[in-house]
Amino acid sequence: MEWIDATTASERLGVKPATLYAYVSRGVLRRRRSDDGRRSLFSAEEVEQLARRGRPRSQPPELVIDSAVTALGPDRPYFRGLDALDLARSHDYESVATWLWTGAPAALTSSGGGWECDEAALRAARAAQHGLPGDLLPLDRLQVITTVLGASDGLRFQLDPASVADTGRRLVAGLVDALPQRSEPAGTSITERLWSRLTARPAEPPLLRALQAALVLLADHELAPSTLAARVAASARADPYAVVQTGLGVLGGPLHGGASYGAERLLAEVGEAGLAARAVAERVRRGERVPGFGHSVYRNGDGRGALLFGLVEEAAPGHERLAVAHALRDEARRRRLPDPNVDFALAALAAVSGMPPGAGEAVFAVARTAGWLAHAMEEYARGTLLRLRAAYTGPPITR
Repeated sequence: MEWIDATTASERLGVKPATLYAYVSRGVLRRRRSDDGRRSLFSAEEVEQLARRGRPRSQPPELVIDSAVTALGPDRPYFRGLDALDLARSHDYESVATWLWTGAPAALTSSGGGWECDEAALRAARAAQHGLPGDLLPLDRLQVITTVLGASDGLRFQLDPASVADTGRRLVAGLVDALPQRSEPAGTSITERLWSRLTARPAEPPLLRALQAALVLLADHELAPSTLAARVAASARADPYAVVQTGLGVLGGPLHGGASYGAERLLAEVGEAGLAARAVAERVRRGERVPGFGHSVYRNGDGRGALLFGLVEEAAPGHERLAVAHALRDEARRRRLPDPNVDFALAALAAVSGMPPGAGEAVFAVARTAGWLAHAMEEYARGTLLRLRAAYTGPPITR
């Protein structure tokens, strides 16, 4: 088989490179790495066939936006060219967020300090939650917190990159520190502080490492639905708090960040490993998706989920909730269902850590704040409004 590089393939199809990679993510084209690992190669035969028949008509049109933040590989994202799985193994969330915002190599060698929110804003954000139900999901609390933090920041309309990065550090710190505290933080990092807001269990280093990896792995994922919504808000010059609020509103959908909540409920429903087969069978019989399995981009497996689940296994070997997770995974394989994804691994982490319902969504939201703001910075720099057009299908227009 003959393989050609991205430039040649794009020229033959008459599309931008971003569109070429969108074809890959949708399964229209195959891609492999060159022997030196530096280039993407495409099947010349498939490119020629696509060029002859034109744009895939069975697929909905895609909005393609030029971005230098994240590229999606066959089973994982790459943050400004760096493998997100490698970053999750070796770096903390603060340094990876700074890398997404700046692209400066120094970000990955910094200590990650300076992530604080002023006490007056935290008091206001905590006070705003006093009238909320005690069993409210954490994601709903984060939306309230974001609104209050934005209202208390007189510099929120400063949209230059350095100011947005400062806002990001204040906002992430505020999102975490304004949540009700359940235990004493083991340290000052975002990971340690978030742990203390999500579980009453004392922090254990192996589980903290898993939580830190989850934050890094979920920091961005190219133009996921919440990120696209956040970019549209930023293109209208919405301030960073409004951008994050927009992302939070979309994130909770069951086909996006809310998928981890569905996986949490599945794990909770299956009280013991022997009941896993019945739980999966009932969902299959009803024609429902099994939450935590499969991914619209990573058709052959989500590398983020595999890494995170492995870390949870190392941190809590023999845990009864992991036995249930293993049973669900085995039953899915027996039925030839898709592999587990990062939402399933996140649900497993929440279960073995004693976190409340919706904890996975909270981890997802805090993590993705970094990505939303990185994409917002690109829109602020572009200075043009993202204005989509509709293909009108309504009644005939009368004049």
